Amino acid sequence: MNRLFRSTSGLLAAVLISGCVAYPYGYPAAPPPAVSNFDRSWDAALGAAADAGVQVTRADRGAGRILGSKAGAAVEIVLQTRADGSLQVSFDAPSSKEANPTLQQRWLSAYERRMGR
Repeated sequence: MNRLFRSTSGLLAAVLISGCVAYPYGYPAAPPPAVSNFDRSWDAALGAAADAGVQVTRADRGAGRILGSKAGAAVEIVLQTRADGSLQVSFDAPSSKEANPTLQQRWLSAYERRMGR
């Protein structure tokens, strides 16, 4: 009986141990691709122009220029990368007659909102 108990116990231990599986650690999920500062600002500037009612006639991403018009006034939005790597975004609508808020103020408000500020 003692011998039968030992062999049964050994067999049971072997079966239980064989059921244990060690899995390797999982790899972390790849981070989403980073959106560049320029791309994010470009999309926000273009969207803000639409929000402010600017009819975009030309958008040249490579040159960083968006041209359009609003109520007959020419609009120019320029994105320039500075030497220190920061980005300068400018809006110009010199012949706009809109006031309180001006076209520039409405565009800037929409741009800031789209940038999450």
